[in-house]
This record gives sequence, structure tokens and C-alpha cells, in this order.
Amino acid sequence: MKRFILLLLLGFSLVSYAQNDTIHKLDEVVVTGTRNAVDIRHLPMTVTVIEREKLVEQYQPSILPTVMQQVPGLFVTSRSMMGYGVSTGAAGGINLRGISGGAGQLLVLIDGHPQYQGIYGHPISDSYQTMIVDRVDVLRGPASVLYGSNAMGGVINIVTRSMHEDGAQTNVNIGGGSYGTFQSEVASQVKKGKFSSTVSAQYNRSDNHRPNMGFEQNGGYVKLGYDISEHWKTYADVNVIHFNASNPGSVKEPLYGAEQWITRGVVSAAVENHYEKTSGAISVYSNFGKHKIDDGSNIDTVPTTRYFRSEDALTGISWYQSAVLFAGNRLTVGVDYQHIYGYAYYTSKATGNIIDTPNKQSGKSNRDEIAGYVDLRQDIVSWMTVDAGLRYDYHSVSGAELVPQAGVVVRPISTGEVKAMVSKGFRNPTMRELYLYPPSNEDLEPERLWNYELSWKHRPGKLVYGVNLYYIKGDNMIQTVRIDGKPKNVNTGEIENYGAELEASYRICSKLSVNTNHSFLHMEHKVISAPEYKGFVGADFNYNRWSVNAGLQYINGLYSSVEENKEEKEEFCLLDAAVKFNVWEGLDLWVRCENLLDQDYEIMKDYPMPRATFMGGINLKF
Repeated sequence: MKRFILLLLLGFSLVSYAQNDTIHKLDEVVVTGTRNAVDIRHLPMTVTVIEREKLVEQYQPSILPTVMQQVPGLFVTSRSMMGYGVSTGAAGGINLRGISGGAGQLLVLIDGHPQYQGIYGHPISDSYQTMIVDRVDVLRGPASVLYGSNAMGGVINIVTRSMHEDGAQTNVNIGGGSYGTFQSEVASQVKKGKFSSTVSAQYNRSDNHRPNMGFEQNGGYVKLGYDISEHWKTYADVNVIHFNASNPGSVKEPLYGAEQWITRGVVSAAVENHYEKTSGAISVYSNFGKHKIDDGSNIDTVPTTRYFRSEDALTGISWYQSAVLFAGNRLTVGVDYQHIYGYAYYTSKATGNIIDTPNKQSGKSNRDEIAGYVDLRQDIVSWMTVDAGLRYDYHSVSGAELVPQAGVVVRPISTGEVKAMVSKGFRNPTMRELYLYPPSNEDLEPERLWNYELSWKHRPGKLVYGVNLYYIKGDNMIQTVRIDGKPKNVNTGEIENYGAELEASYRICSKLSVNTNHSFLHMEHKVISAPEYKGFVGADFNYNRWSVNAGLQYINGLYSSVEENKEEKEEFCLLDAAVKFNVWEGLDLWVRCENLLDQDYEIMKDYPMPRATFMGGINLKF
């Protein structure tokens, strides 16, 4: 409790010196909450925007550590210095307001296209690499009207890199440090006339801090764009990531031979139009993945004789068009289609032959989903905007779902706005829940929840601060229970969460800026990996050739076990810092230090995290 009070006071004391001075920050324009570019002050939903400048200042190969620091209410599980992995014992679960991405209830997008494993329905956290990202938009609260299933808790939209001015630029980043960790990335961008390109590649690896916990990753990204005319442009891109991860098991029950070989990729193409009073796009995309997993064994059991394998994909077409029909109006209509397919099976280690798998997928491994939606935003008067949206979603297994949302924004002063929002979120059951393994149940219905939200944001000069209150009520959550002595997936779970989020930032001078955010969560039905309190205080300092970024994060009430009469909670405080020195134009030396307080802590039960770690390297631009 003392740590919480100190962190809260520290955060708001750092930003309390704000004066009514010249505003240095332009109003944020986002597309995630509405499909078309709009001033965030006119949207009733809560959106956090993290620009590339912030994402790269700590030289993290993954976006998730930075996103967790900058977004109140968002928490990502971790078990090592590098790599999240998949399957039993994996980390990388993304939790927002007590709603988990690990259960497929939080949606990750790349350029507005859904990203998740087709069979299990959850995001693959090792796929979200900084090298491809221009910025990240995080919409807190349901976004199912625009993005459908899995967006019931919110969305993380990764906007990929593009070059907007003629020229060429190449960036090389190489670093190494604790536990044999190595990271490298090279990216080249070119724009000449109507043509633009981004090409990047990376290689990362680490032994990590425990035996049998190695991680190795390589990947590449290519994006090609062409401006057809002043109002029309097109692009195509491909992103492929492959990683090998080892799971050592918990310290109480170590595993041996638990290995994972995962390949994930996405290919997309789009044609966009931008006019004064209308804009839109049509895009096609395909996510694909191949997974090979050895579940491993403990020292007292016979080594496994089979590999679990799965192949899945999600192919979709998305179209939307937004138009201004009259003054103060914006109407957006769209249609989405997805074909979700995949197959899970076992193969013999000795022969490579396919082994019978306990599932009901035969003839049912394909699912189709089609939806249409409309969103209407209208300025009633100059200081008030209302927004209403409706989606009709039809799933070939789950049937039809009607999804509404409505909100209002009131701007009583030019530098502040009050927002009120009510929205519905839903998630269709996955292939695993419907067909795979003994608990499967073909009669499952979609999960559903309602979110009620009230917020205030104010920008008095150099200071920006906001307060957000929310209440979430959901039912039909899919849980595995015993019926007649056998496990079965049924729609019996409930969600009832409420909480508050606070955030503030202040540019003290041209050399120093500070920011802080805090989130408080109450859960009537406890879930793991959702802290009751998360606080962050950060500072950025630049002087001559030196740049220093530091952040202090405090976690309290993090449940690692929610079993009846066996609840366990974690509490820890982490101090991270990154220092950059500019040797000469185009060459920087950098050092990143994590857990400088040398905390002994766990995020996942019986998976101790590394103590203080250090990385250092060079960053070259030409």
C-alpha cells in the first residue's frame, strides 16, 4: 500500500507544474475507433495512441513491453527476458480491464485486419515486432461493432510503417547482453514519386535465465505501395515470423524436452480512396500458421512419443466507405467476410505418421463469418457529438449476433471533453472449444458482455490528463466444468468488473517530459494475470547528445492462482531505463537496463522472472 501511495504521488507531482502555456502537442487523429481518420476529441470511446518514437526509445524488439507501460489497465504476462512462446506454460497473455487476450477476448489487428490463431482463437504475442510498426492504437472497451468477434474487451491495432516523403533511409540496430541475449534488425525504406517500399528483417535469440528456456526468432517484412492518383493509392505487404521456444516448466514441476517450432505470417493488399467528403478502402488478407509442439515430460515420466501439430489460417475481405452527407455528419458503412479454417493432429516421433487425434473436426474444420455494419457520427451543436453504431454478424456455426453501441461527447471548453459510452462485445466459440479434445461441445453459444464508460480529458497548455470510469457485465462465458464426471465446455461463466483509469503527461521543457498512468480494477469473479492496481511513472530527458528514458512500474493484486481457498497474489515494483549517446550523425550507442531494483518476483505462478538484466548495442542510420 505504501508503494502504491508513493507511486501515485510521484506520478502526479511530476505533472503538477503545468502552466497554461503554448500547446506543443497536436490533436491526435486516429482511425481505429471509426475506420476513417478523425480527431480523437470527437470519438466517445477511449483510445491510447503510441507513436513509433515512443516504441523504439527503449530498443525493445517487441511492442508489448512498451504498450503495457503506456496503456492503463493493460497487462501482459511474461516468464523470461525474451520470448513468450505458446501452449501450456506460455506467456504473452494480453489482459485489458480483466478481459483476456489469452482467451481470445481481446483482438489484435494489423492495419485493421484481425490476427489470431484460427484453431485456438488467441493472439500469438511473439508475432508483434517493433520492426513493422509505425504506431499502435489501443481502444479500451468493446469494439465489436467495427471488428466483430474477439473484440469484446478491446483492440490493439498495429499500424505498419510507410514512407511519406521522397528519399531513402536504412536503419541497422544490433545489441547483446544478459543470458546470451542477442537482438538485431535492419530496415530500409524508399520513396520515389508514386512508389514507396519498406523492407525489414530481424534475428533475436536468448538462453534466458533458466535452463531449458532458450528462444530463437527470425522474420522479415516487405511492404510495397503505389499512389495511383491524388485520391487513390494501393499497397501490398507480407510479414513472416518463425520462432523456436523451450518451456522449462514451473520450478516445482520442471519439464524436459518441451519444445515449440512456430511459423506465423500474414499477407494483405488494399486499395484506398481519400476525397474531401468521402474515404474508404477494400482489402484482402490472409493469416497463416504452422505449429509443431512437444509437450515435454517431467523426470518421473517416459518422454513423449508424439508431436502436436496444427495448421490454420484466416482469410478475409473487408470493405468500408465513409462519407460526409451534410455539415457535422459522418456515416460509415462496411462489410466483412472471413473464412476460418485449420486442422490439428498428432504425428509419431519415430515414424512421422499421423496419429488419431481426439477431436470432432472431420468435415467441420471450416467456418465462415459475414457481417455488415453502420456507424453514424453527428455534431448536434459545435460542442456536442453523438455516435451510434450497429453490426449484424452471421457465423456459420454460432448463428446471428446483433451488436449495438452508442456514445456522446460534450466539449464544454475548447481544451476538454466529457465522453459517455455504452457498447456490446461478443466472441464466437473457437474450433478448440467446439470440436477439439474431450471437453469440446458443439452446442456452445457466443460469449457476450456490455461495457458502460464515462471519461474526462483535459489539455490545459502543456499538460494533458484524463480520468476514465467503467463497468463491465458479461455472461455466457465459456468454462470447462465436470458433468457426469466428465469435463465439458459450457456457457456458465460470468464477468462483472469495474474500475478507474488515470493518465497524465507534461512537457516541462524542450529537454524533459514526464508521463504517468494508473489503473484500479475490481473483479467480482477473479481471473489470473489481471492486477487490481497497475501504476507507471516515466520520464524522457534529452540533452546535447544524450537521451535518457526511465520508467517505474508498480503492480499490486496480481492473481497467480484463483482456486477456491488457494488464492495467491503478487506485488512488485520494476525500474527500467534506457540511455542513448549520439557518437556522430547517424550512429548511436545505447544501453537498456531492466529490473534495476533487482526484484525477486513472479508474473506467472512458479515461473520466477529474471533479476536485473542489461543490454547494449549500436543503432546506425544512413
